[in-house]
Amino acid sequence: MNDRLIRALTADGRVRVIGVNITKSLNEAYRRHQLSSVATAALGRTMSASLLLASNMKQAQARVNVRLAGDGGLGLVYADAGFDGTVRGFVTNPQFELLPLADGQQNVSQGIGHTGLLKVMRDVGYGEPYSSTVELIAGDIANDVAWYLASSEQTYSKLILTEVIDQENREAPVKVAAGLLLQIMPKATLRAAKMSNLSQEDLLVQLEAKSDTQKFMDLLIQGKEIADVMSELFADMSLDILPMSKDVKFYCPCTLDRMLAAMKMFGEADLRSMIAEDQGAEATCHFCGEVYRANTAQLNNLLTELQVEAKA
Repeated sequence: MNDRLIRALTADGRVRVIGVNITKSLNEAYRRHQLSSVATAALGRTMSASLLLASNMKQAQARVNVRLAGDGGLGLVYADAGFDGTVRGFVTNPQFELLPLADGQQNVSQGIGHTGLLKVMRDVGYGEPYSSTVELIAGDIANDVAWYLASSEQTYSKLILTEVIDQENREAPVKVAAGLLLQIMPKATLRAAKMSNLSQEDLLVQLEAKSDTQKFMDLLIQGKEIADVMSELFADMSLDILPMSKDVKFYCPCTLDRMLAAMKMFGEADLRSMIAEDQGAEATCHFCGEVYRANTAQLNNLLTELQVEAKA
């Protein structure tokens, strides 16, 4: 089952349906950050949500950040996703753990907390990014993001964000991780709405019925690709899959050169101290856990660059 994002329309074009599978990407995040089970679930849901939100943007370089900061033990849960299908993220307390719920699902709501903030920042690819912040209402991420869309963007949405984690598997514990976003399109933009036999109220009832997390999960566990899952869920609503699907992968653009450029901000005094006392420097990327090491020659080059810039 490949990591994939699929876009579609249904109900005579009145409903946008976006599905994403991030199983491999989340296992990569687990490997890089050594996440607990509840942290894996929380980060996976946030990664899925950020990809689903980014999929509605227009520019190839557009990105969406989703940040949840609640009073639970996980601390900040942060994901960054691009229109291009790349995603990355981290949890500030990655080893924090909770017992699963009675149904075997991870207790993400308690891990995130019920008091706190959800912040979504959109970088459309040009100009200044813009952001919006709402209070958490559930801590389960799906309902919180749906609340954000309703309150900040006035868009009725339903989200399913789910995962299956095998705690005995230490190499790749994520058996399934995926998300589904259902959105009613604005009436003013839909010619097909005039031809539809469904009233707005009927449509809301149907979407509530389609938002069946267990059925969504069961189809994924059977090994079905995300496009097939969507087709089966919406078989009675004329699903039209759009030619806009894309591969999804965990990806971080950090490099040693970027790390060195950032280290120049420390200034000459701190760089000299690193050379004299530590014979080098080490930095870890929050997003991917990659560790970069700078030797004394590289730090001396930074000193030379700072001196040249100071004289310019």
